[in-house]
Amino acid sequence: MSANTYELDEQDFKELHTNFTNSTKSDVLSRIVAQNGINQAAQDPNAAVRLDPVFSVDLQTGAVSNQRQSGRCWLFSVMNTLRHGFAKEYKVKDFELSEKYLFFWDKIERANMFYDNILATSDKPADDREVMSLLSGPGDDGGQWAMAAALVQKYGVVPASLYPETANSKNTGAFDLLMDKKLRKDGMLLRRMISDNKSDDELVAARKKMLNEVYRIVAYSFGEPPTQVDFKYRDDDKKFHEVSGLSPKEFFDKYFHVDLDDYVVLSNSPDKELNKRYALPSQNNVVGGKKIEFLNVEMAALKDTAIAQLKDGETVWFGNDVLQQMDRKTGYLDSNLYRYSELFDVDFKMSKAERLEYHEANVSHAMTLAGVDLDDKDQPIKWKVENSWGDKNGEKGYFTMNDDWMEDFVYEVVVHKKYLTADQKALLDQPAEDLPAWDSLA
Repeated sequence: MSANTYELDEQDFKELHTNFTNSTKSDVLSRIVAQNGINQAAQDPNAAVRLDPVFSVDLQTGAVSNQRQSGRCWLFSVMNTLRHGFAKEYKVKDFELSEKYLFFWDKIERANMFYDNILATSDKPADDREVMSLLSGPGDDGGQWAMAAALVQKYGVVPASLYPETANSKNTGAFDLLMDKKLRKDGMLLRRMISDNKSDDELVAARKKMLNEVYRIVAYSFGEPPTQVDFKYRDDDKKFHEVSGLSPKEFFDKYFHVDLDDYVVLSNSPDKELNKRYALPSQNNVVGGKKIEFLNVEMAALKDTAIAQLKDGETVWFGNDVLQQMDRKTGYLDSNLYRYSELFDVDFKMSKAERLEYHEANVSHAMTLAGVDLDDKDQPIKWKVENSWGDKNGEKGYFTMNDDWMEDFVYEVVVHKKYLTADQKALLDQPAEDLPAWDSLA
């Protein structure tokens, strides 16, 4: 018998059956799991006690937003952090910025960056790993904090009332498929032009034509974005206010007193060297804009800086693997929410580094930290999480995250540089090591 090639036979089937039926629990558990589903059978009822939504540091951030059937969580989380500051300073409860506005410009900028990357890799075969990464989903919705920051710095922001959601922004499935189709064909044509030794002028002309077509698709799908902010509102004291004649960039600069360059992404990706600065150039979305960079540090640093920022009254953007150990209805995030190992008598345990290395981990979602519950030693017990899935999930849209879940399934936080230690600040002066498009944090 070879370990590399082993064909199952009748004796194997008999042994599998015997081992299964020899367990005294197999009959009972088969009925429980089959009738109730795996998660219902495995769920720990004590999670409700551990995740009681009461927090010693609790920012009152108002009603949650709703990304609906789209992958725009990274934009919603950034807009949440910005809108909370506006709402607090100008006394406008539940104020919301237009996520669709930045989404529009992301599609234009991302197409342009795609053309750059396709031309830069035109000497490689189509089945090269880097080229395949570029072509795997060029029209997808997902993104990183720095991508949203780059868009805000270039295009500003507008209130949601000036550029409201449409059918295609609420449900981006058909749009994404069309953009994938469009960009993949464009990539094919550009690579063929390079192969045919076309001139720079011909390539530029082709790109402009392609970008005009992309703009047409995006504008038809979402409507053209506003170029001026004319905005009227009453604050929480019922006083009338009017903003007019400002460009979206001027609106941001005047009303949002935040410099996005003062913020840094701290990551905890133990599959790579800690206390080091990294970059993900394959994920950048704006040519000449803010780059995706982060400091890879111990998990304690992510928690400490997030707590400090929350104590100062500011919410925190964070990237995570939301589909792990999560109950959408209750809004519970707990590493021991579903006790699969006990239910099946199978060891599913992997370290954080192992999950990243073997593709069990994925930075699948971005949310906002809006509070934390600390013990008498100022250590976190659980965290208040503002999600962007509407108010029908969790506690009116807010989730409760156990600190164990934070440890296991949170990979990035975005905090102001002032909360870093001197040694961490020194890392910012190091050159960033570029990571490939298939890195675990991509």
